[in-house]
Amino acid sequence: MLGVPQVSLVLFSSCGWVMGYIVFARKWRPKTFGDMIGQEHIVDTLSRAIEKDRVAHAYVFTGTRGVGKTTAARILARALNCEKGPTPAPCGECPSCNDIVNGSSLDVMEIDGASNNSVDDIRELRENIGYTSMGGRYRVVVIDEVHMLSKSAFNALLKTLEEPPPNVIFILATTEPAKIPSTIHSRCQRYDFRRVGADRIAAHLAKICEAEKVAFDKSALSVIARKADGSVRDSLSLLDQACSFCGENLTEKEVRAVLGLVGTDTYRELMKNIKEKDQAAALEIVQKTLFDGYELNELISGLQEHLRNLLFAKVPGALEAKGIEIEADEAKAFAQESQAFAEPDLIRMAEIVNKAGQELKWSEYPQFSVELMVLKLLYLESSASIEQLLKLAAEGGGAAEVKKKVS
Repeated sequence: MLGVPQVSLVLFSSCGWVMGYIVFARKWRPKTFGDMIGQEHIVDTLSRAIEKDRVAHAYVFTGTRGVGKTTAARILARALNCEKGPTPAPCGECPSCNDIVNGSSLDVMEIDGASNNSVDDIRELRENIGYTSMGGRYRVVVIDEVHMLSKSAFNALLKTLEEPPPNVIFILATTEPAKIPSTIHSRCQRYDFRRVGADRIAAHLAKICEAEKVAFDKSALSVIARKADGSVRDSLSLLDQACSFCGENLTEKEVRAVLGLVGTDTYRELMKNIKEKDQAAALEIVQKTLFDGYELNELISGLQEHLRNLLFAKVPGALEAKGIEIEADEAKAFAQESQAFAEPDLIRMAEIVNKAGQELKWSEYPQFSVELMVLKLLYLESSASIEQLLKLAAEGGGAAEVKKKVS
């Protein structure tokens, strides 16, 4: 279930009142636990804790960017302070719920650990939380990027975490839990937020596109979901960017263009030249791609994905499996293209490309590293199965014939 869109922000300018645009990352930010995707283990645990009145006084929320750490903290604050609560499903209509959503609640303090990382900042925090709540049942303190606190700041926080004032809850959000002292961890309940799978993100984006009345190709949303790399917030930002460029119809070709991704036609032409051993044409494609301004790592990662699709096209039903969102026409094109290569050859090609990707970050001449990768693919000899060699040997073929057969 998706969150209810926020009302557009009203801005005042010299020309009068205008309606400001709200980006998707804010407009579709979850408002309840039911709106969150990919974090069911955390949603279920927190919901049951609220129902059984077993809410802890301190939590550590860890995970990569954009997976819902701060969002879950805000929802927990609403669930505890809702006029109809405490309840796992806050009403979203009472003043407390609205104030927390709008960021104007005096019972919820959100602190940036990167810019408030000194011991004096923590001392000030300790003094402020000593006051009674401003109408809600609980005061909730959310410290983002808590790993940025200094050692002395962490030490100043220890006693407060162990024995906080009544009805005060601390939520420490971080992307680097290893930097949090064990003494802090031992005083908190830790929740690890997972990276969200590309299939879950693509399905979420599809619902948003339907709500926004934007037509789309599944393959286009799949490209965005993979580019987001497990981050729901990143996927919404990328979708927003793609909609600005593509308008009311998202196609894979246009999405790749706006996100700076090399088109599949380029990889198909490159694989054709590799099959035909056309060195000049293959190198020309690579040089043109680089000249057009595409990132080298994007070129390599795109080729990895293309080889993966070619390999999966040889496995019946693999391209239609969950998590590989490819249109039927694209799957058919991959199946046809894969017939030109043997599975062992595709595996060896993938290993060469993977190794080139690892070496690229350390290379003093990155362009040559990519060109060298292409030359290795061009000079790669075809694999021969044991059955082929045995058959050729049984027919009386010599060493020269065997080499000619498998090359």
